[in-house]
Parts: sequence; structure tokens; C-alpha cells
Amino acid sequence: MQGGEMTMLVAEAVRNIALIGNPNSGKTTLFNALTGLRQKVGNYPGVTVEKKQGRMIFNDDTEASLLDLPGTYSLTANSPDEKVATDILLGRLAHTATPELVVCVVDASNLQRNLYLVSQIIDRHLPVIIALNMIDVAEEEGVSIDVQALEHELGVKVVPTVATKGIGIPELKHAIAITHEATGKARQWHMPEPFERECNELIGLLQHHHKLSDPVAFHEAIMLLTTNAAVREHIDRYDPELLAHVRKDHERLDFLGIDRQSVIVESRYQWINNICARCITQTYQKEMSLSDKIDMVLTHKMWGFAIFIALMTLMFQTIFSWATVPMNLIGEGFDWFGRQATLLIPPGDLQDLIVNGAIAGVAAVVTFLPQILFLFLFLGLLEDTGYMARAAFIMDRLMSKVGLHGKSFIPLLSSFACAIPGIMATRTIENPKDRLVTMLVAPLISCSARLPVYTLLIAAFIPNKEILGFLSLAGLTMLSMYLLGLIAALSMAWLFKKTLLKSAPPIFIMELPPYRMPSLKAVFLQMWERSGIFLKRAGTIILGVSVILWFLASYPKLENVSPAEQLKQSFAGRTGRLIEPLIKPLGFDWKIGIGLVGSILQREVFVSTMGTIYNIQNAADNEGSVSLRQQLQQDRDPVTGTPTFTALTAICLMVYYVLAMQCMSTVAVMRRETNGWKWPLFQIGYMTALAYSVTFIVYRAGLAIGFGGA
Repeated sequence: MQGGEMTMLVAEAVRNIALIGNPNSGKTTLFNALTGLRQKVGNYPGVTVEKKQGRMIFNDDTEASLLDLPGTYSLTANSPDEKVATDILLGRLAHTATPELVVCVVDASNLQRNLYLVSQIIDRHLPVIIALNMIDVAEEEGVSIDVQALEHELGVKVVPTVATKGIGIPELKHAIAITHEATGKARQWHMPEPFERECNELIGLLQHHHKLSDPVAFHEAIMLLTTNAAVREHIDRYDPELLAHVRKDHERLDFLGIDRQSVIVESRYQWINNICARCITQTYQKEMSLSDKIDMVLTHKMWGFAIFIALMTLMFQTIFSWATVPMNLIGEGFDWFGRQATLLIPPGDLQDLIVNGAIAGVAAVVTFLPQILFLFLFLGLLEDTGYMARAAFIMDRLMSKVGLHGKSFIPLLSSFACAIPGIMATRTIENPKDRLVTMLVAPLISCSARLPVYTLLIAAFIPNKEILGFLSLAGLTMLSMYLLGLIAALSMAWLFKKTLLKSAPPIFIMELPPYRMPSLKAVFLQMWERSGIFLKRAGTIILGVSVILWFLASYPKLENVSPAEQLKQSFAGRTGRLIEPLIKPLGFDWKIGIGLVGSILQREVFVSTMGTIYNIQNAADNEGSVSLRQQLQQDRDPVTGTPTFTALTAICLMVYYVLAMQCMSTVAVMRRETNGWKWPLFQIGYMTALAYSVTFIVYRAGLAIGFGGA
């Protein structure tokens, strides 16, 4: 009872807990295991770095706030993400409390490298707990770690965990609950005597003149002494006399032949190597790990790229085949709701608004939820197994030819889900010009919002044929749209790097994490989050746009005219006919024009827009349930009788959506990330021009080869 009371009192005191670790240490999986669904994502005040925070509940029902800091290899910041992690631990980020406890996630299979960050955090004099994660992977590799010896050497609590299996999570929570004081030993590692002397003198000056705490002064002194760039960057922070003193320190250390840039790293690793020698036993030595054997194939110059394309092909083939049944069920469900609404609501504007506006608009988009979920299922599995890192490595050869490196491919891969996290993922790119180029081209990658547009048009106008007996033409068409976006992104990146944003060719060094069994819990959690976002859009933005569009497509009311003529003379119809001369060269009519205007906010709104206007146009004829796909197939020009939509029209429309900036949320994120409107407006301009010109070429080429028929 007494121990329980102690746990309760301490847990109440620990309110702000930070989770930090190297990339690929399992930090995010551990964060999910500790917080479950009790998470929220925002931004740190004054910066654009994503802030992921969750609530951790202890056994006695007390709570603590857990902050998932960006992954970093050290507290020497090279990117915006790493700078935020460093500033939080040093208490320098405005409006963000300094953590009362730091949980440092360490990859047990790579202890030596991970302890570098641990040593820096212990120097911060904060309460620290080591989550020795992936202990199972270490054991498989013949690595045995003496946990008690490691605790003794570091002077902090060490908890072995396997986050993917939930092993060690209760013990880690208990350790968090009872740890409330800094227990790490005084600095154990030592610098060369001349450097140590200069460092101590500078610490005293920083404390005296700038009132810095001991750990912050130590961090600043190390930074100022090791790099000349730090002096230039902090010229406004410190007084000229102190900086002049630092320059003299540089001269003295250089005269003594001390390599200022490497001395700290070497000193820390000398200490770390001694710890590892005392705490690690290699029980057996593998000749070559299974992960290495797999990598010989998956990262091969030729076979690796072929396997990547094969996996992408398989993904889109499967998305089409698996999603058919649940999509039909959702469609039938909305049809049932529409029929019930027709029976319950008297004929008139209200019935028309509910059935042809709200239900038709939302149904047209929500029907594609299964495909989006399957997309995130595959992306989640590929990321969790460690394959995404291999994909970046494979693509580095291609990326280097356009002036970027594999690190830029990670944001582009993220953009397959959504351009917004893709743009935010560029924060890990150190070179500002490379980061800007990646942000400018990320929206060209086909995101999940384009998926409903592609699916609708492919299902309606691409023949249900098989190529080579097992590849569906529909799946290959979908794949071609994604490849077009990737090719466009790489081409524009090459152009920008050659003209507007020239910089030195980057060097790419990337850690390949070991292959792991994916955590289905983490994958399904991501699917749950994405479905929530998608349904929230459907219930808010898309519903709102559908209602507004219904009004614009239904008024002004005309007497004794057909529904088709009413639509043509409505506010929406007039808008579509106003821009029709601009889009006619692309093979688009005024109804498609309404869809293009309506989907400026979000691309998937095109589908709900088509659902609403075709339900209104065909209201008198649709006695039974007619799908949007069938209505598009049956639509004819009232004068010429030619089909409004053909296979060529569908392809041109998909090409336009691949290349056009039809997402105001992405524009808003670009403005925030670049701190102005210059680059977002440039992005809108170049993407619109690119979409128009390429679509025009495709349409004219299609007509020239006789591909304009139905």
C-alpha cells in the first residue's frame, strides 16, 4: 500500500515527459504502446515542426503527458526537426515546458551508436530512463547485454523492451512513475586537457555574463569551441567580447594541433566503447544476417528496382480487386438511405437537397474509403517491415541524377498518402535549397485524395481486360498515373536544381534498419487515424460543398424546363459554361468545369460534385438506383448526341489531376513552411501550367491516333 501511495504521488508530479531516440530505434512504436489512441498532433509554437503528444495512464489512473520528440542521432542540430529536439531539452523553445523526465529509446542491437545521444542527454542533468528497445533483435544477433551493469555505468534506470510485442511496457510505465530526480552520474567522459581547460573557462563566462545554467552553458561552450559556424550563427546572441574570447580559444587549440570538430565525438566514443566492452557479450557471430542476405537482392542495382516496381504493381492490382466488395456494400447502403429519405420526406426542395445534394455528394466520395484504407494498409506494412528505407536507397541512384538524394525520396513516399505530411517530412533535409525543391515537387506525387477520382474514371471508361493473363488493365492504368506523378516530380526537381535552386550535389548516408515483422496494431492504428480524417472531411467539407453546390445547381428556378436544362441555366451551369472555352481544348465540357472549380479546395470533391450535378440532371429519369459511373457512361451532348465522357476524356482528366494543384490545404502548409506566399503562389502557377500543357498534348495526341471514341 505504501509503495502504491508513493507511485501515485510521484506520477502526479511528472507531468511533462519527453520521448527521444535515434531514427529506427522503435520510438514511434513505443510511443503508440504507451499512449494507445490518446494522441494529438499539432505544431510547436513559432516553428513548423510537427508536435506529437499523447496521454499516458498509470495503474492508479493518474496521467502524464508524453511528448514524442523528432528522431535524432545527436543534440548537434543539422535540421529543423533536430533543432526542436535540442531546444526542448535545453529549455530554449518558447512556450514549451522543459521536460521533467526524458525516456531515451535505445536500439539494443546497435547500442554503441545509440549511447552517443544518451551521453548528451545525461549531460543535460535531467531525470533519464533508458528504454532498451528491440532486445529480441539483439538476442537474435548473438548480442547479450548485462542490463544491471549498464545501469551501473550510466547511473540511470534501464528497462529492456520489445515495443512491437508489448514486452517491458508495464515495467517501463512503473519506472516512469517512480523516477523523479536526476540520477545520472557526473560526466564520466573526458576531453584532452587543453580543450577541457578552455571549455571550463568558457562555461564560467557564459554563466557569469549570460546567466546560463550549468548544462546549457556546457552545451553552448562545446558548440562554440568545436565549429566556426556556431560563432557566426550566434553573433547576435552573445556579446562581442565573449565571441572574441572564443576566437582566441580557436587559435590556441588549432596551434596545439587539436582537431576541434572531432575531439568531442572521439572523447565520447572512447567512453562509450569502454562501457560496451564491460556490458556487452557476443554469444555467437553470424556469418551474414538474414537481413543482409535479403538486402543483397532488394538493394541490387537492377533487381532492387524491378522488385520495387513489382511491389507497386501488386499493390494497385490488389487495391482494385480487394476493395470491390466493400465499395459495393457502402454504395448499396447509401442507396438505401437515399430511398428511405425519398419515402420519408415529401417531394420538393428539401427532398432534393437531402437526396440529390447531401447524400449523393457524400456517398460519391465515402464509397472509395475501402481503397484508401487498403492503400494505407500496404504503405504501413512496407514501412513497418523496413522496406521503405530500402526503397529510398534504391531511388537514391535516380534521385542523384536530378540533383537530390535518397533522403528527399522519403517525403515523396509520404506524399503517396498525402502531400501535407510529405511536405512536413522535408524538415529532416539539412540543405535549405534541397528541402525547398522537395516541397515544390511533393504535390505532384499522387495522394490518396486523387484515388477516388482515378477509381471512378478507370472503373467507368477503362475496359475490364487482363494483360498477360494476370495483370488487369485497370490496375496498370492506376499504376501509370502514380508513375506519371513520380516522373513529373523528378523532372521538375531536375529543372529547379539546374535553374532556380542550384546547390552542390548532396551526399546521402542512410541507415538501413533490420527487417522486422510489422506491428499490425500500429498499422491498423494508422488506418484508423486516416479513415477518421477522411470521414471527417466527408462529414464537413464535402458535405458543405455538396449542399452549396446543390443550391448553385438548382437555382435560379426555371418553369417548364427539363432537369438538364435547369442545371445548364443554374448558377453552377453558368460558371461551368463561362470557363468552358478555357478547358474545351483539353476535351472537357462545362459540367467537368464545375467539377474542376468545386475541387479547388480538395481533389476528391470532384467526385462528390459529379455525384450531385448528375443526380440533379437525371432526377426525373432515375426511378431506380443508377450509379455515378453509369450516369457518366450514359451522358450525351444534347445537340450532337456524342458522349460527354470517353476513354480519352477520362485519361486526360486523370492526367490533369495528377499534375494540377487542386488542394488548398497543401497551399496553406507550403505558406507556413516557407514563411510567405512567394513559393506557394509559384507552385500553384507552375503546376497549373504543367497540368494544362501536358493534358492538351495528351488530348491532341489521342485525337490524332483516333483514340477519341467511346
